[in-house]
Amino acid sequence: MKVVIIGSSGHYNYAIEGIREDRDVTIVGVAPGSEGEDVSPAYRAACKIGHVPKVYDDYRIMLDEVKPDIAVVNCFFGHHARVTMQVLERGIHAFVEKPVATTFEDLEQLKEAHSRSGVHLAAMFGIRYSAHFITAWNLVKDGVVGEIRLMNAQKSYKLGQRSDFYKSRSTYGGTIPWVGSHAIDWLYWFSGQKFESVFASHSTRYNLEHGDLEVSALCHFTFSNEVFGSVSIDYLRPKQAPTHDDDRLRLVGTRGVLEVRNGKVYLINDDIDGIREVPLLPKQNIFIDFLRQIRGEGECLVTVHDSFYVTEACLKARQSADEGKVIRF
Repeated sequence: MKVVIIGSSGHYNYAIEGIREDRDVTIVGVAPGSEGEDVSPAYRAACKIGHVPKVYDDYRIMLDEVKPDIAVVNCFFGHHARVTMQVLERGIHAFVEKPVATTFEDLEQLKEAHSRSGVHLAAMFGIRYSAHFITAWNLVKDGVVGEIRLMNAQKSYKLGQRSDFYKSRSTYGGTIPWVGSHAIDWLYWFSGQKFESVFASHSTRYNLEHGDLEVSALCHFTFSNEVFGSVSIDYLRPKQAPTHDDDRLRLVGTRGVLEVRNGKVYLINDDIDGIREVPLLPKQNIFIDFLRQIRGEGECLVTVHDSFYVTEACLKARQSADEGKVIRF
């Protein structure tokens, strides 16, 4: 199976890690998906696991020449949809950095392109597969906290010095769709409910001359069945913090509370005394799961519906923050 990598601005390492474990997959090409994009990091990563891809200047020429089975799309975020449509129109499976689109118009065009394509698409919601989140997911499926009623999610990053494309809404897309998309996905994934409305706020203050980049945001989602969820997003994690990110999730159910923090899972419910740290399941890999679906061996945990629906939620949350009003689904 042949794979190409378009761009190196996102989480192509999900694919690299998966391909390292699969001898039947070969990385045959690397090309930028956005003008001025440096793809040398993706090329070096491919070489490091024993592949020697050809480097192209134009990803469309690469797609037509090597005719890959899968394209890994992770260019500047505002260009994901445009590039992915070119991939789908050639009948190539698409493993796409999130958000898969940064405008409502692009999202609708991407949906239409996918409906005509007959191929698979998954967004890179790879945190679902980490040990702590897959453990929490299985606990929720087993009913240890009952029916989920309230959720609080957090994404906190160090800002550092970001690439220039982060400084413009047109190429970056916004912090809610980029950083917040993981957390918004958790709310949808764990609750199993539909989005009904969102009210959000965001701010570019204290972004250290990063242009349009918002460094703080809050989102309040109302879901079906009167389930509520909040998302806290920031680039204000201190430089001296022990990790780059601080991901957290609190799930409140009718029988207990589950918390994911510091890479661990904590449970308190009606059956145990006190708060118990839960042993973690092994981490998994989203790209291996995507390969499994392409081979007809099962459905990827991140479906195409998830990929589009969570993107829509991100864009509506950003719209709410821009316009200062509740947006309904």
